[in-house]
Amino acid sequence: MTGTLTHPAPELRQERRRRIALVASKGTLDQAYPSLILATTAASLGWEAGVYFTFYGLDISHNDRLESLKVASLANPAGPIQLPNLLGALPGATAAATKIMKKWMSDARMPTVPEFIEMAQGLDVRFFACSTTMGVMGVTEGDLIKGCEIAGAAAFLDFAADADVQLFV
Repeated sequence: MTGTLTHPAPELRQERRRRIALVASKGTLDQAYPSLILATTAASLGWEAGVYFTFYGLDISHNDRLESLKVASLANPAGPIQLPNLLGALPGATAAATKIMKKWMSDARMPTVPEFIEMAQGLDVRFFACSTTMGVMGVTEGDLIKGCEIAGAAAFLDFAADADVQLFV
């Protein structure tokens, strides 16, 4: 057959898995959910997914901090409690906003942040802790959730360079 291109049978072709690379830079409750939702959704669709925790986002991967993430009402015009900034600075406003958001998530049957992390790990989502941020903030490997890799910016950029989708959250 001259001039005919042949392709391997569909069962012999190996398609490259799609990949998503997320950067989580904020360590608040309302900022933890987007990265975890996107990563678990991508992984459940068969994508390779990775989340790079840097700066305050490192709190999401910190054993002692991930269960106490908060959402502030101060300077958060779309937050669960919409108060003038002066009132948002009053004692108890952050605790109230956090409680309201946790109730919203519970009422919507959303997993908690620790449950999302466990689900993500079960789906083979890779978690990367920024080594530079760890040094700046005094975070040690023992502080990180089980399975979290330590990666410098160059290592994560290598992962992200092959991603179909890259997002900074």
